[in-house]
Amino acid sequence: MIEILAAVVGLLLGVGGAVGYERSQRAGAKRKGEHAIADAEKKANDIVLKAQHKAIEITDGAKKDEAQARKELKRTEDRLLDRETSLDRKLDELDKRAERMRTQEDEIEKLKIEIRDIRGKQQEKLEKIAKLKKEDAAEKLMEMTERDIKHDLVGLVSKLQNDAMEDAEERAQTILLTAMERMSSEVTAERTVTALKLTDDEMKGRIIGKEGRNIQAIQRETGVDVLVDDTPGMVVLSSFDPVRRQVARVTMEMLMKDGRIHPGRIEEVVAKAQKQVDKEIKQAGEDAAREVGVVGIPKEMLRLLGELKFRTSYGQNVLKHSTEMAQIAGMIADEIGADIRTVKIATLLHDVGKAVTHKVEGKHHHIGAELARKYGMKPEVVHAIEAHHDDIEATTPEALVVRVVDAASAARPGARNISAENFAERMRELENVATSFKGIDKAYAISAGREVRVIVSPKAVDDLSAIRLARDIATKIESTMQYPGTIKVNVIRETRAIEFAK
Repeated sequence: MIEILAAVVGLLLGVGGAVGYERSQRAGAKRKGEHAIADAEKKANDIVLKAQHKAIEITDGAKKDEAQARKELKRTEDRLLDRETSLDRKLDELDKRAERMRTQEDEIEKLKIEIRDIRGKQQEKLEKIAKLKKEDAAEKLMEMTERDIKHDLVGLVSKLQNDAMEDAEERAQTILLTAMERMSSEVTAERTVTALKLTDDEMKGRIIGKEGRNIQAIQRETGVDVLVDDTPGMVVLSSFDPVRRQVARVTMEMLMKDGRIHPGRIEEVVAKAQKQVDKEIKQAGEDAAREVGVVGIPKEMLRLLGELKFRTSYGQNVLKHSTEMAQIAGMIADEIGADIRTVKIATLLHDVGKAVTHKVEGKHHHIGAELARKYGMKPEVVHAIEAHHDDIEATTPEALVVRVVDAASAARPGARNISAENFAERMRELENVATSFKGIDKAYAISAGREVRVIVSPKAVDDLSAIRLARDIATKIESTMQYPGTIKVNVIRETRAIEFAK
């Protein structure tokens, strides 16, 4: 019985404890829910407050922007009103000015009508007085004026022409002489050496080699003919290419100095000589440009210019001739107002075609112009190079300066290696060639043999025959004579009437 009571009491206690625990859990959960709801309400209130603040800020910014836009719009309206007012004012002024101009035009038209009426009345009076029409009176006045002043005008024009010619010739002589006096250059030019002296007789055998293999190797590598038997104690180098001849000369000097001469050594020495000569050519071109004082010349043209160091024309070194010309040309260009840079470059490069005349067919001035055109030089320089001889007309002052200086440099005493006897003989031969044709009275070789002046009989030779005669004389000179540069054939035909008053 007691056990049953204990079990019942235990059961009741267990049920009571469970009910109490459940109630406590429900109370805790209720408190937690209340706290969560309070927190959520607080966060929601914060978000609402922030949103309200943000909305207020956006509203304030929009109001400010609207106020600013209204201000800008007000300023724009004010400017438009000002412009409209200004335009209205200007339109009013234009209307007033147009009205004044119409009034003035009407007045001018009235004046024109009055002037025409007055002139018509005066013309009628003059025609009545002179009994001449307007055209006849004007023609008669022109005839009287022409008859009165024609002789004076002809005399004045002739005097001005003669004065201009005399002044021009005197000034040209002064400028040319001044430039030549200021230019201090060598009278005799260095000639290219083509003969070398042997150190001893044994050296000749070494150069020839066993069965001629050494001399054949030298000729094969250099492209130069080597002559060792013609002149005792000398070896002669022969080639149309002066650069090859210079390479052969340097090669021979190096071989004779070294003493070891065999085909393998010859090939090695020729390569060294070629590099040395190439360096010398490049340096010569750069030195010439530096001496003249010009920059910007293409490297290809400078190399061709350097090759002229080994070219001679009648004993005159072509590179020295070119640099001398450039110096004189610069002085003359400064005196007459021509372009100094163009003149200097053109004179320095005027004979550059001679560096390749053994490779390219044609006259050296045409070849030089083509090379200058190929390497992008200015048209003024190209024309001056091409026109420095008489077969092309010089159309610029720079080209004329180049032509004059070329003649002065080549024709000055001592510039070219030619004896007085040979010079006189060439002048006589030139005159004899000219007088060998029919109808010629006299012939004179002038300008150091650069021109032959032929005077023909006007009865035997007409104008067309004179043109043909000049061409025939030039052709015969080209085929029968040797001469430097070009020769101008000047055929003169004139009729003179002479009578004596007794």
